Amino acid sequence: MDQSEIQSEKMELVVVTYVVDAITFWAQNVTDKINEKINAMLTEKCPTAPILMGRPSSHKVYAARFSEDKCWYRCTVQQQTEDKFYILYIDFGNMEIVSRSDLVELPEELQTAGLAKKYRFWGIHASSEQDSALHPQGKSFLHNMIHGKKLRVHKKSVCFDGTILVEAFQGNLDIVKLQEHTGLWPSRSTSGELETLGSTLGSMPKLRPIFSVQKPPEFFREQKSAIDLQHVEKPNIDQEPLTEIKSSTTDADEQQLCSQDTEQVHNETESELQSMREVIDEKHMEEIKKLKEEGSAVQLHVLLLGQQLKEAKLELQTLKESHEKTKEIGNNHPTTVANRISQLAKKVDAVRKLRERNPCSTDEEHLLQSITIIKNYRISMPMSSERLELAWKAYDQALENLKHCQTITEIQPLVNSRNEARGALLLTVDDFLQEVDKFPVRERANRLKEVASSLTAVFSSVMLPEQIDEYAFEKFCEWKRHKQQRIKTVQKATDEALLALSGWASSFSKFLCLMEKTSVTEKDVSEGVDEILMNADNALSEELDTEFSKQNNQDRKIVFNAFLKAMQDIQKEQSLLEDIKKMYDLNSKFKQEVQQWQSSPPKADELFVVKKRIRNLRSQLRWKLVEVSCLEEAEELDLPEILKKKEEIAETRNALFQEISQEKKQYIMLCELVKKSFPELPVIYPDADINDYMSSAGLLVKSLDRDMFDAEPMKELSGKRPLLSTDFQGQKVVLKCYAVDRESEVKVLEQAAEYHRVQQNNPATTVPLLALFCGKSDPLAYVMVPDYSIGSLRAIQKSSPLFSCEIRNVMKGVALGLQGLHAASVTHASLHPNNVFVIGRERGIVGDYDFTKAPEQRVCDSGMIAGFISLVAPEVKQGQPPSPSSDMYAFGGIMLWLHFQDFNGALDTQNVDFTGLEMNVKLQALLSKLLLSSTRLSASEALKQDYFISDDM
Repeated sequence: MDQSEIQSEKMELVVVTYVVDAITFWAQNVTDKINEKINAMLTEKCPTAPILMGRPSSHKVYAARFSEDKCWYRCTVQQQTEDKFYILYIDFGNMEIVSRSDLVELPEELQTAGLAKKYRFWGIHASSEQDSALHPQGKSFLHNMIHGKKLRVHKKSVCFDGTILVEAFQGNLDIVKLQEHTGLWPSRSTSGELETLGSTLGSMPKLRPIFSVQKPPEFFREQKSAIDLQHVEKPNIDQEPLTEIKSSTTDADEQQLCSQDTEQVHNETESELQSMREVIDEKHMEEIKKLKEEGSAVQLHVLLLGQQLKEAKLELQTLKESHEKTKEIGNNHPTTVANRISQLAKKVDAVRKLRERNPCSTDEEHLLQSITIIKNYRISMPMSSERLELAWKAYDQALENLKHCQTITEIQPLVNSRNEARGALLLTVDDFLQEVDKFPVRERANRLKEVASSLTAVFSSVMLPEQIDEYAFEKFCEWKRHKQQRIKTVQKATDEALLALSGWASSFSKFLCLMEKTSVTEKDVSEGVDEILMNADNALSEELDTEFSKQNNQDRKIVFNAFLKAMQDIQKEQSLLEDIKKMYDLNSKFKQEVQQWQSSPPKADELFVVKKRIRNLRSQLRWKLVEVSCLEEAEELDLPEILKKKEEIAETRNALFQEISQEKKQYIMLCELVKKSFPELPVIYPDADINDYMSSAGLLVKSLDRDMFDAEPMKELSGKRPLLSTDFQGQKVVLKCYAVDRESEVKVLEQAAEYHRVQQNNPATTVPLLALFCGKSDPLAYVMVPDYSIGSLRAIQKSSPLFSCEIRNVMKGVALGLQGLHAASVTHASLHPNNVFVIGRERGIVGDYDFTKAPEQRVCDSGMIAGFISLVAPEVKQGQPPSPSSDMYAFGGIMLWLHFQDFNGALDTQNVDFTGLEMNVKLQALLSKLLLSSTRLSASEALKQDYFISDDM
C-alpha cells in the first residue's frame, strides 16, 4: 500500500531517537509534550536521589547518568553482573552498561511508561544468513537517513514483544521502497511468491522480536526463555497457524489482484483463492494436528513451571528475611555506607538552608501580617460625630431662617436662635476635635498606603470580582493555622530523627575513644543503627519533598479572596480617614471664625469709613478738575499752576482708585460672612448694598463714575457704541458705554454677571470684565475691560497675518473659550474677527458681547462677517434661534477665513465645496464637520480632532 492509499487512514508523527538495525528503530511521538518536564524533574531530583541498593527490580524505573553527556535519563535494568548493570533508556531506546554509583532511585511521579516505542518496517524480514551479512550496511544507511528526523508512520501490526510493525514515510518518500532500491534488502513479497505458499509452513513470514546488538549473550538467553513462556501461555494456540496462513493468503491475494488484467480480475481471483484453500487444507491439516498435540504438551509444561515459580518465591522470601537480620552490610560494603552518609549530609544541609529562609518573605506571610495590621489597628468614626452632625443640622436650619428674613423687626429673635445653635455646635466641635486629636490619623493613613502598595505589588495580577467573601480573613487564618501545624509536625519529626542520630553518634564517639574508659558497649553502638539512619533519611526526605509553598486551586482561591478583602477594607478605611480629616479641617476653621467674632459680631463700619473717604476724594477730584478748567479758560494761562493742579488731580485719582480697591476687599469679606455665618448683615446694613454686590458676582462698583477717569474716545472703534480708553489702577482699560434705562439696566447687569461667572471659571480663554458701573449724570452703563484693541484678530491679519501653526494655537484657545461658555448654557452669538483677540500670537481669547441685546439680536449684527464669508449659520438665517451649534459655525467660518482670506464660495448648502483650495487634509476634515449642520461638532468635540491634536501642521 503506497502513501496515497492510506491518506484517509490514521498516520502518526514520530521523531527517531535510536536506530537498532537496518529495519528496527526507536522513536518518540511528536505530540508528547512531557519530555522537557521529565528532564527538568530529573535534573532537580537525581543529584540528591538515593543510589540503588541491593538487587534492582525489573518492574521499576530508575535514572542513570549517560556516559556521553553526564546527564540523567530514565531507564530500566535488563541484566546485572556484580556491580555492572545493563540498562535500557526507556525514553530513547539505546542501551549501555553503567556502575551502581551512576544508578539512582526515582520517586513515584516518574514511575511512568517510556516515551520511546520500538518500531520495525513492515514487509521486510532478516532471518537468513544472506540478509544478516547486510546488517552493518543497512543500519548505517538507515541511521544516516532517519536518525533525529521526523517520520510519518502507519501502524500495521504488533509483535508479541511489543514491537510495532509500520509503514514509514519521510515527506513523500517510502523508507522501505528506498531501501529496496539500494539493494540492501530483498523486495516485499509479491503475488508470484504466493504460488509456493503451499510447499511448507516454514516458509511463512513469522512475527518475532529482533534484539539490539548491544545486549549481552546471557541477556538474550534470558529474554528468549521469557518469550517462549509467553508464547506457550497464549490462549487459542491451535488457531494461530491458521490465522497466520489466512493473513498471508489475504495479503498474497491482494497483491495478485493488483497484477491481473482489469477485465478478468474478478473471476480469476475467485478461482485462484479456491485452489489455494484446497492446497492449504490438503497439505497442512496433518501439521496443524501435530501443532495441537504439541500445544497440549506445552500446557502441561506451563503448569509444572508455575509450581516451580511458587517454590522460588517462597525461597526468595526466606532470603529477604535472612538479609534483614544481617547487621554486617556496612563492613562488607564500605562504599555503600559512605554514599549513604554523604546523601544524608546533603539532605541535612538542604533542610538547614530551607529553614534559614526568612518566612516573612513569602506571599502568605506578608498577607497575614497585612491582615493583622488592617484588623488590629483600625480607626473608626469618632463617637462624637453623630452629635456633631445633629448640631450642624440645627445650626444650618437657624442660618436658613435668617436668610429668608427681610425685615429688621424679625431679625433679632432669629439672630438669638442662631447664636444658641452656634454655641451648642461649638461645644460639640470641641469634643470632636479633642477626640480626633487622640487618633493617629496621619500615621494610620500612611501605614495603610504602604500596606496597599506592597500587597498590590505581590498580587498585581488578581482581578477584582463582583462580590468579595466577608469571611475571607477567617478562612485564610484557619487555612494558614492548619498549614503551619503541618509544617511544625514535619519539622518536629525531622528534629527528633536527627536528635536520635546525634545521640547515637555521641555514643559511638565515646566507644571509639581508647584514651578513656566508657560504659558504652558494642551492643549500644550496633543495635538499631539502620533504623536510626533510615528514620533520619525518611524524615529529611519528607521535609524536603513537602512543598509547603505550592498551592492548589482551592489554596489560591483562599489566598486571593483574603487579598481582595484586605484591599477592600483598606479602601474603606482610607475613605473614612479622609472624611475624618475633612471634618476636622472644616470644624477647626469654623471654630477659628467663631472665636474671631465671639466678642462682637461683624459690622459694616469699616466699609462705611472707606465709602466716606471715597466721597471725600471724589469731591476733591471734582473741585480740582473745576480749578484746572478755570485756569485753562483764563485769559492769561498760568502753565506751572496748571501742571501742578494736574499732578494733584493724578494723585487724587490714584488715591481714589486705591480706596475703591479697599472697598472691594471689604465687600468680599462681608459677602463671605453672609454666605457662611451672618446672613443677617444685608438686612442690618441696607445702605451697604451687599445684596447688589453679591447678585452681580462682585462686578458692580457703585463708587465709580465717568468723571473719575481721564478718558479719551476711541473714534476708530466707536462705530456702534462709544469706547473710551483710560487707565485704572495702573492698567490700560477700555470703557464700553451702553445706553440704558431702568429696565435695560437690570438686563445688562444680569447678562454681565452671567458672563462674569463663566469667565472666572475659565480666566485664560475669555476677555475678563473688570468692573461695571452706571453713570450718575448720564443714562449710560459702563463695562470696563482690558485694552486688547490692537490685538484683535482682524487687526493682526491686516498688519501681520498669522502662520498656519499660529492659527491653530489661536483658534484652539477660542474653542476652549466657547467650550466654557457652552458648558454654562451661554450662547455667544457675536463671534467675529473684531471680537476675537490674540495674545502674543500664541493664544486666542473670546471677547465679550453686547449685554443690552439678546442672542437673537446680536447674531443679526452687520459685523458677523469675515472677508466674504458670512458667519451667520444657515439654520439661523432660516429662522432658528442662535445656539452653541451656530457659534461653532462662526468658529469654522473664521478658521476658513484665516487660511483663505479671499474665499468667496457658498457655505449655506449641504455640500461645502473646497475645490481649488490647497487645504490640509486634517483642516478640511475639521471644516467639513463645522460648516455642515448635519455633522457639526461641539466645541469639546472639535478640540479632539486631529487638526488640534497632531503636531504636523
